[in-house]
Amino acid sequence: MQLSAIFLASLLLLSEQVAPAEFTQSPPPFGCDPSNPATTSYPFCNSKLSVSRRAKDLVSRLSLDEKLAQLVNNAPPIPRLGIPAYQWWNEALHGVSNVGRGIRFNASITSATSFPQVILSAATFDSHLWYRIGQAIGTEARAIYNAGQATGMTFWAPNINIFRDPRWGRGQETAGEDPQVSSKYAVSYVRGVQDDSFQGGKLTGHLQASACCKHFTAYDLDNWKGVNRFVFDARVTLQDLADTYQPPFQSCIEQGRASGIMCAYNRVNGVPNCADFNLLTKTARKQWGFHGYITSDCGAVSLLHHNQGYAKSAEDAVADVLRAGMDVECGDYLTKYAKSAVVQKKLPITQVDRALHNLFSIRMRLGLLDGNPAKLLFGTIGPNQVCSKDHQYLALEAARNGIVLLKNSARLLPLPKTISLALIGPNANASPLTLLGNYAGPPCKLVTPLQAFQQYVKNTIYHPGCDDGVKCSSAQIGKAVEIAAKVDYVVLMMGLDQSQEREDRDRVHLDLPGKQLELIHSVAKASKRPVILVIFSGGPLDISPAKNNNKVGGILWAGYPGEAGGTALAQIIFGDHNPGGRLPVTWYPKDFIRVPMTDMRMRADPSSGYPGRTYRFYTGPKVYEFGYGLSYSRHSHEFVSVTQNKLHLNQSWPYLLVENWETIRIKSVAEMGAKLCESMSVSVTVAVKNHGSMEGKHSVLLFTRHAKQRSGNPIKQLVGFESVMLGAGESAQVGFEVRPCEHLSRASEGGSKVIEEGSHFLLVGDEEYQIDVIF
Repeated sequence: MQLSAIFLASLLLLSEQVAPAEFTQSPPPFGCDPSNPATTSYPFCNSKLSVSRRAKDLVSRLSLDEKLAQLVNNAPPIPRLGIPAYQWWNEALHGVSNVGRGIRFNASITSATSFPQVILSAATFDSHLWYRIGQAIGTEARAIYNAGQATGMTFWAPNINIFRDPRWGRGQETAGEDPQVSSKYAVSYVRGVQDDSFQGGKLTGHLQASACCKHFTAYDLDNWKGVNRFVFDARVTLQDLADTYQPPFQSCIEQGRASGIMCAYNRVNGVPNCADFNLLTKTARKQWGFHGYITSDCGAVSLLHHNQGYAKSAEDAVADVLRAGMDVECGDYLTKYAKSAVVQKKLPITQVDRALHNLFSIRMRLGLLDGNPAKLLFGTIGPNQVCSKDHQYLALEAARNGIVLLKNSARLLPLPKTISLALIGPNANASPLTLLGNYAGPPCKLVTPLQAFQQYVKNTIYHPGCDDGVKCSSAQIGKAVEIAAKVDYVVLMMGLDQSQEREDRDRVHLDLPGKQLELIHSVAKASKRPVILVIFSGGPLDISPAKNNNKVGGILWAGYPGEAGGTALAQIIFGDHNPGGRLPVTWYPKDFIRVPMTDMRMRADPSSGYPGRTYRFYTGPKVYEFGYGLSYSRHSHEFVSVTQNKLHLNQSWPYLLVENWETIRIKSVAEMGAKLCESMSVSVTVAVKNHGSMEGKHSVLLFTRHAKQRSGNPIKQLVGFESVMLGAGESAQVGFEVRPCEHLSRASEGGSKVIEEGSHFLLVGDEEYQIDVIF
C-alpha cells in the first residue's frame, strides 16, 4: 500500500529538526504572570487549588476554536488568558536531544550529556544506575528550560517495547527482550526523570520533567521487506499480550507513575492502537490507573483513514482516537479536521474537554502555569548542571559497566600498557552516530576509541580497513594485514552503525556487513598474537566464525556506548576496569532470518518448525545466550537461605486446563486474591564471591523454571537481578523476594495469570533450588 501525500508530509516531522532562525535565548515561557492582575485572578492560576480544579476552570474558559487548537503537539498561545505556546514533542531517550521540536542548543547551553544507547545501559542490569541516568536527564532538561532554550518539558521516552526480533532497527532504543528487565528499566528511568525524590517519591505533585512510555503496544517492526509499521497489523495472542508485550507498560504506569504514554502506529488484531478504547481507556486508565496524557506517534492519526482503511473519513479518524482516549496528536491532522468532526456531531465536546483536562493538568504539574518558574520548585536548576562532571562520569560509568566481554581465551585481556598497538576497522575512529546511536543530542565531550587508545599507547597505528565505513563493500585487506604483522597487539573495531539499523530500517540478515568478516580473519591470521575484536551494534549479530577462530582471542560487545564510550573501551582493554556487562538479548544464528519478522508469536510451535522468540521461548541454537557475559574475575553463587520450599494452595479447588491436548492442574491468580498471594512470598538469599584479583561489578540474575517443559511454559524466566560491587576475593549476600503469584505464574491461552502445580526451580549461575507448589 502506498503512503498518502498527507502522511508523507507528516513524516517529515521525524527527521532531525533545524532550529528556526528567529529562535534566540529568552526567559522561560510561563503562564499566570503575577505582575498581570488580569490573569492571576483566574482560579486556574491559583497554585493552592488542586490541579484537577485548576484544569477544569481553565478548560471552561476556552472557546471551541481555542480548545481544538490545543490538541496537537505544537499548541499555540492563548494570549487573552496569558497562556504561552507549548511544544509537547521533545526527546530524551539517552540524553536530552534536539531531534524533537522544543529543545534548542543554540545559546548558552550547546550540548547535553549523551549516555550510552539504552540497550548498552540495559546490559548493566543495574536499576539504580538507570534511575541515576533518568535523574541526570531530567535535571538537564529542566536546566535547558530554565535557560529559555525549550518550549516544552514533556519528553517522549523511554521506549519500553520488547526487543522481540534481532533484526529490529529500533531494538537499540530498548532495554532488551525480557519483560522484567524492561519493566524495571521503565520504572527506574521514569522515576528519575520526573524526580521520584520529590514528596517522598509519590510523584503526585510537581514534575521535574515529564516522561512518556512508548510505543503502546506490540510495536517492534519498522520496515522489513516491504512491510512497514504504518500498515502492519500485529496479530498477537492474549497469552503473549499478557506475559510479554504489556507488562512493561503496566509497570511504567502502576509503579513508575509515568505522566505520559504514546500509542503506536501499528494495529493490533485489526485495531489501530491510537483508536483502541480497550487499550487506552479500559486497560491503561481504568485497569492500571493511568492519570496522565496520551499522545499519538507522529502522523499516526492520519493512518486510520488514508493507509489502514479503519476510518471511513478524516472526521471519523479524529473522532475515533479521541473517543478511544488519546489526548494530543503529534502532527496537524486534528488541526485540519477536528472542527468539521464536531460540526458533523461525530466528536462530542465532552471528549475534547477530557483531553484538554489531561493536557493542562500536566502543564500545571510541571509548574508552567504557576508564574515565573525561576522562583518556583526546580527553578534554581541552572546551566552549570548540564554537562556537569558528575553527569559525564555517570556516562562513563554506564558505558564501562555495560560493555560485555564475550570471549577471553587464555586470559588475553587485559593488555599490557607497554606495547605496540594497531587499531583497525571502520569503527576504530567512530563517528558520533556510531558512538551515540539514534535520538542523540550534541554530546558534552565525545572521545573516539582512537583518541582514548592513544592515551595508553601514544603511537597507536590506525587503519580503517574498509573503504566505505561499516558497509565494507571494499576493503584494504592487504594494508591492514601488513600493519597487523608489525605490532604486538591488534584491536579490530567492527560492527554496525545507523546506516545499518535505526528507526525505519530493520535488517534483513544477521551477518557482519560486506567484507568485515574477511578482514577479521585475514588480520587475525597475520598478527603475532590473537587479536581482540570489538563489536559496535544495537542488535545481535552472528559472529560465530570469529567466536570459533582461535586467533580471535578476545571479543567485546560495545553497543553504542555514548560520549564516553571510547574511554570506557580503553579502560577495559588495558585493565583499568573489570567488565561486568551481560547481554540483554539473545544472539541468534544467521539462519534465524528464515523466521518471518511479522510473526508475533513468542512460543515455539514444533509442528510447524517455528522456534519461538527470546530466551524464554526460543528452542533453537544460540550464538550467545541472554544474560551471558564474562569478567576478568571468576564468580561463584550459592543459595544461602530460602524461607519456603513448599507452597500449599489448598484454599480453593484447582482448575483443569487443557492446553495442547494435555490436562494441567492450575489455580487462577486473580481468584486467589492479594492477601493469599502476599502470604506466599518467599525470601531468597544468594551468596556471591569474586574469586579474582580485580574488583568489579557483578550482576546476579535469578531465574525460575517449571520442572515440566510444556510448550506453554517459559523455558525459564527472570525473577530479579542485582548489581553488586565486589573487591578481589570479596563475598556478599544478595536478597530477592520471590512472589509466586508473579514469578511462578504464567499466562494462560486466555491471557489470565495462573499457577501450575508441581516443582519449580530457582536458578542462579550453576545453582538450582527446588520449590514445590502443592494443591
